[in-house]
Amino acid sequence: MRIQFHEPGDGFMDPDEDDMERALMDESRPTRDGEGDALMRHGWEKYASDDYLNRLNSEFYMYYTEKRHETGAHPHDHDPDADQVPEWRMRQRLKTVSAALVVCLNLGVDPPDIIRTQPSARLEAWVDPCATTASAKAMEQIGRNLHAQYESLSIRTRYKQHLDPSVDETKKFCAALRRGAGEERILFHYNGHGVPRPTASGEIWVFNRTFTQYIPISLYDLQAWLGAPSLFVYDCADAGTVLLNFARFVDKHEAEQADRRAHDPAAPIIPWGDCIQLGACGVGEALPTHPDLPADLFTCCLTTPIDISLRIFAQQNPLPSPLPLDRVSRLPGRLQDRRSPMGELNWIFTAITDTIAWNCLPHALFKRLFRQDLMVAALFRNFLLAQRLMPAYGCHPQSHPALPSSTAHHPLWRSWDQACESVLGQLPALLREAEAPAPDGVGRATVDVYRHSSFFTEQLTAFEVYLTHGAPSRRPPDQLPIVLQVLMSQIHRLRALILLSKFLDLGPWAVHLALSIGIFTYVLRLLQSAAAELKPVMVFIWARLLAVDPSCQHDLLKDGGFQYFVQILDPHRPMPIPNVSEHRAMCAFILTVFCRGCPQAQQACMDPAVLSACLTHADDPGNPRLRQWACLCIAQLWADHPDAKWLGIREDAPRRLARLAADPTPEVRAAAVVACTTFLGLPDLTDRVAAIEAACAAALLPVAADASPAVRREWLVFASTMVRRYEAHVLVAAYERLLADRPDGHVNTLTALVPSGARFQRQPASMETPPSPSGSGGEHGLFPHNTVFAGLWARVLILSVDPHPEVATAGGIIVDFVHRALLLSPLSSVARKAMDDIIRAGERSAAASRPAPAETSPIMPRALPALNTEQSRPGSTEGAPAESGGGGGGGDLLSSIRRTASIATSLKNLAFGTSSHALSAARPSVDRSATTAGTAHTATPPSTAASMSGRGPRPIGPPRPQAPAEWSRPPHQDDPQSSISPLPPAKVPRPPRFQPRDSTTPLSLPLESKFLPFSTEVVFACYRPDVDMRGQLTHPQYFREPQMRPAEADEPGSNEYNERLWRRTRNDKIISTTQPQKDEAQYRRWDVPTALFSNGSQPMRMIFHQFENHLAVADDRDTICIWNWRKQIRLNRFSNANPAGSKVTEMRFINEDDQAFLMVGSSDGVIKVYKHYESESRVGLVTAWRALTDLVSSSFNAGLVFEWQQGQGKALVAGDIKVIRVWNAAHELCTASIPARSGSCITSLTSDLVAGNFFVAGFGDGAVRAYDQRIPPREAMVRAWKDHRQWITGVHLQRGGLRELTTGSRNGEVKLFDIRMEQAIRTIRTTENTLRTLSVHEHAPVFAA
Repeated sequence: MRIQFHEPGDGFMDPDEDDMERALMDESRPTRDGEGDALMRHGWEKYASDDYLNRLNSEFYMYYTEKRHETGAHPHDHDPDADQVPEWRMRQRLKTVSAALVVCLNLGVDPPDIIRTQPSARLEAWVDPCATTASAKAMEQIGRNLHAQYESLSIRTRYKQHLDPSVDETKKFCAALRRGAGEERILFHYNGHGVPRPTASGEIWVFNRTFTQYIPISLYDLQAWLGAPSLFVYDCADAGTVLLNFARFVDKHEAEQADRRAHDPAAPIIPWGDCIQLGACGVGEALPTHPDLPADLFTCCLTTPIDISLRIFAQQNPLPSPLPLDRVSRLPGRLQDRRSPMGELNWIFTAITDTIAWNCLPHALFKRLFRQDLMVAALFRNFLLAQRLMPAYGCHPQSHPALPSSTAHHPLWRSWDQACESVLGQLPALLREAEAPAPDGVGRATVDVYRHSSFFTEQLTAFEVYLTHGAPSRRPPDQLPIVLQVLMSQIHRLRALILLSKFLDLGPWAVHLALSIGIFTYVLRLLQSAAAELKPVMVFIWARLLAVDPSCQHDLLKDGGFQYFVQILDPHRPMPIPNVSEHRAMCAFILTVFCRGCPQAQQACMDPAVLSACLTHADDPGNPRLRQWACLCIAQLWADHPDAKWLGIREDAPRRLARLAADPTPEVRAAAVVACTTFLGLPDLTDRVAAIEAACAAALLPVAADASPAVRREWLVFASTMVRRYEAHVLVAAYERLLADRPDGHVNTLTALVPSGARFQRQPASMETPPSPSGSGGEHGLFPHNTVFAGLWARVLILSVDPHPEVATAGGIIVDFVHRALLLSPLSSVARKAMDDIIRAGERSAAASRPAPAETSPIMPRALPALNTEQSRPGSTEGAPAESGGGGGGGDLLSSIRRTASIATSLKNLAFGTSSHALSAARPSVDRSATTAGTAHTATPPSTAASMSGRGPRPIGPPRPQAPAEWSRPPHQDDPQSSISPLPPAKVPRPPRFQPRDSTTPLSLPLESKFLPFSTEVVFACYRPDVDMRGQLTHPQYFREPQMRPAEADEPGSNEYNERLWRRTRNDKIISTTQPQKDEAQYRRWDVPTALFSNGSQPMRMIFHQFENHLAVADDRDTICIWNWRKQIRLNRFSNANPAGSKVTEMRFINEDDQAFLMVGSSDGVIKVYKHYESESRVGLVTAWRALTDLVSSSFNAGLVFEWQQGQGKALVAGDIKVIRVWNAAHELCTASIPARSGSCITSLTSDLVAGNFFVAGFGDGAVRAYDQRIPPREAMVRAWKDHRQWITGVHLQRGGLRELTTGSRNGEVKLFDIRMEQAIRTIRTTENTLRTLSVHEHAPVFAA
């Protein structure tokens, strides 16, 4: 992670991990104006490159801040946003299949309760009945017009006209409609302008056969005839009364239905509550009779909203209009043609009403009324217009379900008025153009002269403003339904998709909103488009959709839409899109989700091109995300799919994936292990399959020593799958290990121990001999010497006591499973005897080591097997040979892996719950209340120093025989044991989302991988047409974090950005204040006390923070205290959870320019990183790994020492080992092992912190050696000084110095070297006693000893 501060207007850049390494040191040149701050800030006067220093001055590289560190590579167990948004899919879609258009007019005869004014409203369905003397023809025309108006809403509905019907006819056609519709919806339109008002008792009126009487029909009977679901439209006076009585009768029907069901459970269920009603007016209200309005104003609003809107707007417009009202509604064009005036205005109306409903209605009601049924949606969109227009004429339309009154006053109605005004202003010219005869005698087209509305362009701009300024509030955008409508237009489609992708980029809540509005259908259809400009944004949108809702995979399968992404993924198909590798990574992610848990999708992707493309992309060196998702795509293609695995065998996929175990990106390494795990398990376990699986397991053995806990955890998932598949062979390896750990070291043969005729369970018939890379099956073909199972089991044992609790818990489950299976096997008796022997030996060792005095108790707690920390390309099943001079790194796999008795004891205790007192004695400083059977693996280390090299102890003698032995002894070797009373056990920080093992959970293998769900919570940087994003690719981030704009921490004005800016300003102020003091430091007094406080235990290591008032103090055990030295208060106290007999040997603050982490090294070769170290409640373990895996046993030990290089993100680690390991923090890999060229231990390290290539090491024999990382490792030592003759206490290269090296030795000599010279230029005798420590000021010519 890189933090970069900018001037206003600068862009933000994402980090390139190797930027710092690629920066070259230019020749020295004079300082330019403005560069002095950089020189002062870092104290690198006279350094080579001013540009390089200025770059470091403005950019800060932060490490261990990726999402895998913040979340522990665990997915969220529960999405808090999931409960806030309802299900977006319509699980029950309905269609209005039939409609009855009932018109009761009896033209020429007014009902008795209606008094018409003169003049009065006369138009019915836009037909004037008085225009013709034949009433029958007028009725027929009204029926045809009404039919045509409804067809404009839904052409698939079957309409039936019923003009002036009788009661019997009404009953007959209602029953016929229900029989024909089945369980679908029926529309019942009732025009009651020629009959009396509905009665208060719930009746509407029709005629008798001779039209001499008005006959009432009860709503109860009408409900029984039509059934449910139904849709009722009442265009009559006092319609509100109908709605009230309708609800009363629905309750009655439901009560009767409940009674029938009580007597007959098989009785049919009718959903009486699923009836929708629309009424023209409220209770007691009459219909408008204005002569300029149609008599069926409500029906006109529902069926012809454009015509009625233009007519009423023209009536209410105070400005004179050149057109009469009868010509206002003659707008040219068709509703379906969006390029025509009529079509565009209808398009705008649909967008506006949808948006108003979206903003005013609850989401569940919106989905029911506007997304479930096309007819219902069209009627309710138009009903919103009736709610707005009719109150001006004394009518208040009613509905059930009721809509809020705020819909009539929504601000978007003003946009509708503007659109109507714009069209009416052009209407005279449009009509003249349409009516003018063309030369060929055909009317002219009006599209060319029509000025299109700017409504959609303006709304997209408003949506863009929302994304820029309003999105962080999580308020749903008003324009989202309009964006949905714009997707139908080719003109605005690309811009709408880009804005939609930016909206989806805001997080899952935005994706849920987009899905609930109905966006999915449109983006699914767009997969049929071949437009190249749409591919980048479509890929991004689909990646977002599938990251939130993987169920969309079935839609891709149904319509073949997945081929859209297969074509983009094809490496041989040229794609004219920027950042093509990023989009191919997203395509791999889409296909991963597509195949996950869907056998049909896996079969659809069986095309060899998919697997071949993923394997090709897995080797892409330029994009780690593409490599990661290519591996995960292969994993999901293989999951429980034997045919795909055989296809992978033909493509040599397992070997090609295993090579990624050395990839520089941890996510890629973990993904490769996941893919190899899913490859295991072919049902036909032939010799060829077994050999391939064994070779894959052998190639992945070095992954067990990976520095990333997530990678090690995935390797344990792989190992558990191998254990389950080859259980018999792993049991053999486990039994042999038990025999090797017995105190007498005597190994019996299996042939003498296994009863005659006894066989292991689940032993593959085709694997009589465990597959061995060397071709040897061991003694009698049973002992797995040098086999992959021995190496696998050895690494599982080591990871069961891993420094990371989660890895140790997973390893412990495997060990317990195998040991339990061993005790249930024919070897149970001899295995139990071996375990008992190991337990007794461990108890004797623990009892002997507890009372040992400090001067005879070695610091070295244990020796660990030599794992291959060099992540070279695994090509053989044996461990890679150790570097020259490395101790304990044997060439064969098994001879270098030996476990101590105490480790075996802890494993036995975990499996069988015995000898708990041995566990208690091993860790006196760990909080036992937090130790369970599941976590004891991490809390129960060995207490002996037996070598695991297979060759016994190899003590290192003095470098020069003539020197006294004490000269090569550590200064603290003769310290008396601390007499301070022990404090209560300190808290052990846990990693994020860590769940301790539940001892009641039954043992089960294989373990479950969580890497794919974690990786799914990922977003990808996407191509933005308005921004060049080349070189701005980031590591995967959690999908809540945006990628199309700076992250919250990098957004100017955000809280995190302001906090960082404040820290930056404070740091600069501290530097500018203190830098001038360095010239005076050598003349000032240094013996003035500043603070005094009691640590409660003997301090052994102390480190100050550069800018905070923090002092970290480690005692002689495993406790670390954090002090505010200025206020003299203790901020926190926690345990480093060292094994018994080890202690903290080194500490460093990292990321000090921002929120610092504490890096801690202990003498057992482990490095841990803590965040929020100053807070008791928030302190947590970020990562932990074994930086030194092959410690050399010796009577005089330095433990582990390291040098942290913040600018390079590297840790130089050394100690009781014959090499200096270089660990890259960004890659979490050991990138180099430099031979120390000495037989003595390394006691201290220092380096040039600017370029980081040059470093110096001090040794226990008094030698000081300099190394250059730019030279090949075997030749990296460039100089050696042997001026000292005793243990080197400290070495230091000063930041502000000019090639000066300060060294101090045990006898009190401090020497000053010029690294270009072969001899010291000055020697200072500081004390006649033992020099315990040396600290050199970074800038002033002052040191403390």
